[in-house]
This record gives sequence, C-alpha cells and structure tokens, in this order.
Amino acid sequence: MRIARWLTDAGHAEGFVDGDVVIPFPDALRVADVLEQGLDAAHALFVRRDQAAAQPLAGVTLLAPLVPAAIRDFVAFEEHVEGVSASVDGKSEVVPEWYEAPTFYFTNPHTVRGPGEVVPVPETSRLDFELEIAAVIGGAGGENLDVDAAASAIFGYTIMNDWSARDLQSREMKVRLGPAKGKDFATTLGPWIVTADELAPYLDAEGFLAVRAEVHVNGELIGEDLVSNMGWPFAELVAYASRNSRVVPGDVLGSGTVGNGGCLGELWGRHGELSPPPLKTDDEVRMVVEGIGELRGVVGEIVAAPVVPAARTRNRARYRT
Repeated sequence: MRIARWLTDAGHAEGFVDGDVVIPFPDALRVADVLEQGLDAAHALFVRRDQAAAQPLAGVTLLAPLVPAAIRDFVAFEEHVEGVSASVDGKSEVVPEWYEAPTFYFTNPHTVRGPGEVVPVPETSRLDFELEIAAVIGGAGGENLDVDAAASAIFGYTIMNDWSARDLQSREMKVRLGPAKGKDFATTLGPWIVTADELAPYLDAEGFLAVRAEVHVNGELIGEDLVSNMGWPFAELVAYASRNSRVVPGDVLGSGTVGNGGCLGELWGRHGELSPPPLKTDDEVRMVVEGIGELRGVVGEIVAAPVVPAARTRNRARYRT
C-alpha cells in the first residue's frame, strides 16, 4: 500500500495511492489516524476503499505524506561519514565512537516540504542535498523496545531529502552542538509512505533493506548506493531511538545519507574541492529509491534573515552592583 496526502481544487485529502489514482480514506480519516491504528487496520481500510471516489493521481498535488510527530536523523552510513567529515571538519575520519552505537539528531518537523515543492534557502554558499530513506512509526510505538518489537513498530518507509547548508553546519559543529540552522530550514519527504510489508522482499537475512537509491541534479546522476550498506538495520535504529525514551506513531527516523555520492559534501571531502558545485536557485534534485518511488525538490531563492549580533564580552560578575 501507498499512503499519501494531496491537494485538489476541492481542497485537502488523505488516503491511498492505488495505481494511477488516489482514493480518500473511509470515514474521513487522516494519515495520523491510520498510523495510530497500525498496519493491520490500514490493510482493512484498503479493502474498504471506495473506488467511486478515486481521482487521477496526475490531477492532484502531492503533499508531504505525513505531519511528523518528530524527526530523528541518524548517520548510519560509514562511507558518508568518511567523506563528509573532510568537507565539514577538514579531516576524513570515522571516530571509534561511531561504531559503538547509532547516533542521531532531532531536526525541525515544522519545515517539512512536499514532493516537487520549491525550497527557500538561507544565506549559504554551500547548499547541499542528502539522499536518505526514512522509517515511519505506526501502531502503539513504545519505549525500550527490543529489535523485534521495533521492527513491528515500523509502519512504512518514505524518501527523505535532508537539505543542508554546509557552511552554517560547519560553524555550529565547532561549538560541539548541532547541526541546527545548517539543517532546520527544510526537509523534503515523499512522495508517499510505502507500507513495510511492500518492502519486506528486499530485507536480507540480517534485516537490512537492500533497495537501490539514486540522486540526480538537473538530470545528472550524482550518487548511488544500496541502503543495505547501513551500519545498522532500521529495526535497530528504532530500538535505539526508544532506548530510555519513546517512539510514537508519526515519528520519522531518517537513515542518514547514503554513501557513494549521497550528498555533495561527501564528494567535496573526497575531491578536496567544491566539485560538483553547491546547489543554486532553480536546481532540481531528484531522488529515486527502488520500491518507494521518486522525490523531487527545487532550490528556491535565498531568503535573507534578520541579523543576530555576535556575543558580547562580559565581565563575569557574580553579583549585581
């Protein structure tokens, strides 16, 4: 099954993508409701779908397939870490701590963009994309999940473009925090959620999702990889996210950027120069993932933001005078 949200001349709707048509959920349900009910309930809804309510997929504008409860973005590809560390930090390395456990940061669920949407960007000279696959949580979620329970909590998968301003990111991470403003201006999700059972044939014996992922800029292939090159399968990422915490329906967990050109930053680090060049206004980024589909995004204009002054030197007085 494919789950989506869309706009028509009549307004907003949410439901199934069935071949080349879209069909609203029964009972005016929303994606959030279906994620909370879980995968078995979604299959029952699909059986009840009203073919008479179908509209051509080509005649609607797809939105991001969900409004995320939270977005965790992992860094699960060793090859990506090797390359991008040279670009961002000036030294190509994978620190020993990377191998010990998965690592993620929280990004902004309020700046999610949909398929084909033009993305306004901050003042940056090193705009980048990041090709990722994201797991979407459904059902009860939970805390301190073991790997089997975590696997059952995965409702489905979507494509994720973690847009990145590498110059802003580099400054932030020198302060031992972030990334923050280097990332939180936009994340593109879509084109829909493909349910986990649809991708089950691509799971290998260790639970890795062996689907092929590609990214193209203005029609040129820039990077390609197998998602099974992750250091941990998705179920282990979900289990780690729930460790002494909680995952809930609607949570999005990004894989981190695939290797072999999954982002420009990796290639800049390997080449020792900005080649291929940073993204610019009107560039089109197209991501294709086997078993899921295609996700496009277009770079918009740079949007100047209000100036924030530098820190002021203080006298470190401990009491008011």
